Amino acid sequence: MTVRSNKRGRSLPLHVVLIVVGAVMGIPLLYAVLSGFKSTDQLSRNPIGLPDPWVTGNYTDILATGDFWRLVGNSTLIAVATTVIVVAASALAAFSFARFAFRGREVLFTLFTMGLMFPFAVAALPLFLLLRSMNLLDNPLGVILPQAAFGLPMTIIILRGFFRQIPGELEEAATLDGCGPLGFFWRVLLPMARPALGTVSVLAVVTSWNNFFLPLLVFNEPTWWTIPIGVQQFQGQYSQDVARVFAYLVLAMVPALAFYSVAERQLVGGLTAGATKG
Repeated sequence: MTVRSNKRGRSLPLHVVLIVVGAVMGIPLLYAVLSGFKSTDQLSRNPIGLPDPWVTGNYTDILATGDFWRLVGNSTLIAVATTVIVVAASALAAFSFARFAFRGREVLFTLFTMGLMFPFAVAALPLFLLLRSMNLLDNPLGVILPQAAFGLPMTIIILRGFFRQIPGELEEAATLDGCGPLGFFWRVLLPMARPALGTVSVLAVVTSWNNFFLPLLVFNEPTWWTIPIGVQQFQGQYSQDVARVFAYLVLAMVPALAFYSVAERQLVGGLTAGATKG
């Protein structure tokens, strides 16, 4: 009984911290959801109470517009394309850094890691001029390619650490079976690295979905606007209808939250596998 009591006593502060953090994150989200079911008049008279009556039109009107679904489609296309490029390029680069010894390997890897310290705001003007010279403004590639480039450093670091933990005996066995380096990478390494690949894919999708500054810089025409830009434009258009703005914010968050809830196990599993392997 004493041992159990001691364990419960030690775990109690952790549980309290988790409850507080969950409340800090969950209460604003719940407030936004409930506010979307109110009218602006209700929101001004009773900002923290339940809707009375419940106004579903704020949500249904937004869902009935083609503009909202176009923004969702644009964000999805850009996020998926960015993820495919950054994961494919990073997997090949991380494989080279992890499994091959060549002159200047660590220097080159250090250059990649320095990309983590390079803020996007510093590159905004040169990037804009470069994209304009390449006719990539108002083009989804003008967002996809820079996003993939800025996502490479973190993805390479994560995948390299995972690839280095794969036993060398597996590579030797694959070589004896007639597998070359690319065959080992494709047939052995990638299947074993699924948790890590899932982790970096989730991070790339969420980062792309939440990116606001780069699409704002590249897209002048509304044809290719993404969800974050749509939120800004909607907020400016309906600045007086606060309840409708809350409804739009909630609907804009739903796809990312749904994706994360589905991929959460893959994300946690990849992080855990990377931490415990070896």
